[in-house]
Amino acid sequence: MPTKPKEEVVEEPKEKSQHQMMEMLRRLFLASIGAAVIAQEELEALVNKLVERGELAEKDGKKLMGEMMDKRKTKTADVSGEISKNIEGVMSRMNIPTKADVDVLGQKINALSKKVDELKKP
Repeated sequence: MPTKPKEEVVEEPKEKSQHQMMEMLRRLFLASIGAAVIAQEELEALVNKLVERGELAEKDGKKLMGEMMDKRKTKTADVSGEISKNIEGVMSRMNIPTKADVDVLGQKINALSKKVDELKKP
């Protein structure tokens, strides 16, 4: 009875995997912005139709749009915070240093460079 050849598991390089993850997150972010813009445009069109039909006073339409814009800003800020937390979690799991990590290392390098320069002085 013939034996099946073993399937080889090919692992992607870590950099390629990280790049794909960041690209996916970027696309998700752009899609969410697009959805928000479309929703706002549709809401404006609906309010304008209601005002034109006389089913909603213009003043009330403006007030409603203002309230909806305020809610959207609040929700956008909340979602943005959640996205940031999720990205930080992904970066942490993938062992990608954050800007703060790089900044701290830069400060340490500068301090060490100064000490080396002082030791070189006669």
